[in-house]
Amino acid sequence: MRIGITYDLKVDLSGRPDLPDDVQEEFDSPATVEAIAAALRGLGHQVEKLGDGRELLERLLADPPDFVFNFAEGQGIGRCREARVPAVLEMLGIPYTGSDPLTLAATLDKDCAKRLVASAGVAVPAGVVIDPPEADAVLSTQYSVLRTLTFPVIVKPAWEGSSKGIRDKCLVDGASDLADMVGSLLQDYGQPVLVEEYIQGDELTVGVLGNAPPRVLGTMRVLPNEPVERFVYSLEVKRDYERQVRYECPARLPAAQAKAVEGAALSAYRALGCRDVARIDFRLRDGTPYFLEVNPLPGLNPDHSDLVILARGLGWTYDRLIGAIVQEALDRHARAGTTLTTASI
Repeated sequence: MRIGITYDLKVDLSGRPDLPDDVQEEFDSPATVEAIAAALRGLGHQVEKLGDGRELLERLLADPPDFVFNFAEGQGIGRCREARVPAVLEMLGIPYTGSDPLTLAATLDKDCAKRLVASAGVAVPAGVVIDPPEADAVLSTQYSVLRTLTFPVIVKPAWEGSSKGIRDKCLVDGASDLADMVGSLLQDYGQPVLVEEYIQGDELTVGVLGNAPPRVLGTMRVLPNEPVERFVYSLEVKRDYERQVRYECPARLPAAQAKAVEGAALSAYRALGCRDVARIDFRLRDGTPYFLEVNPLPGLNPDHSDLVILARGLGWTYDRLIGAIVQEALDRHARAGTTLTTASI
């Protein structure tokens, strides 16, 4: 089967000091794209690297593949950027891996995702979204909604993934620091800012695979190597993960807590309409898992992406993980009656 891969690559922005240094944090390297391509070739498929943007559109129109392995994040700051490639693929009738445009838009908007997950009975941190035109009013001590939050709080861009904008300094203890942090993020990222309560507890991420029904691949706990009063899995930590953290997979949790986390992950996955694969982040406080966010396009760097580390901790090879994602997508399309050159791998 001819499988196309859609993706966004990092480019040289050394001449753009006006941009945040994490503006391309979600984008991939040629090495990651080639690792996925090699795994697909190992399964017997012909692979074509399609990229994203205008070049992708031209290639799809000229000679569409049988199937697409999608992990394109989309350019810009819009909350629908991850939904663009799946929307094009659906318009052209090309089957693909992963979630549909609605899910990818809803999950990139952190507040929207939290509201949907909360509707399924999963605990979420209390939070407030600050839109740029309303920032001054919202940050006023007279604004009642903001005063419902208890410090410390975490401040983050509302429409980003891969910890973009989530730095060590985003953990804020007071109103004066909050105003400065919100102002900085509004200026750097050009989008609403989410302010939410800091959940003191274990940092967990859960891998979920499949559709009918979905199943938990495993739960991983992220632990700081040095004692810290309030741990934040920030961008600084992720960039220095080998020195700063250790990954415990499977997470050594009491049985009741492990069951609660897995149940919350599956509820979130279903509430958001995820398909084939997702990685879902939680904080576990007093036995209750609090949903933080979901990544339906989880990073697939063969060395340091969280889902890959999680799978490796369970004894899965990289090729097995990529193969499982493709198989889940193929099975889903087969159940829907989609005509494919190959019904399975």
